[in-house]
Amino acid sequence: MRLQHILIPAALCSLVAASAHSEETDRYRLEKSTNGYVRMDTQTGAMSICEEHSGQLVCKMAADERAAYQDEIDRLQTSVKALDERVTKLEYSPSARLESNLPSQEDFNKTLGYMQQFFRTFKDIVKDMDKEEGDGGAKLNQQKT
Repeated sequence: MRLQHILIPAALCSLVAASAHSEETDRYRLEKSTNGYVRMDTQTGAMSICEEHSGQLVCKMAADERAAYQDEIDRLQTSVKALDERVTKLEYSPSARLESNLPSQEDFNKTLGYMQQFFRTFKDIVKDMDKEEGDGGAKLNQQKT
């Protein structure tokens, strides 16, 4: 029973690998031409012109494909330029400038510490004043009696 658990997945894996290999080898079609070969990608329709140099097949894109790739490169460059301009505008927008003028967390904590110290001192002054009034009121009452 355990042998079946091993053999079935192994057989499935080998079938998938064989299928992928078959697709890859069937993907390109090579045709002889007067100057060498023409290679066609059967999935995308892309064509390349191939020549034999020193026993190796060297392929270059066809002129139509090259133009299509150049058009796509030009379109992408235009898009990148537009995005760069947009980022620049956003970086110099009023909200971005406001954000950059905000204090750091360290500065905020330092200022908060000063404020706490100020209010504690102020509170202590008020307590001292209340004590003086309380003592002064008691002294006045003692003097009247």
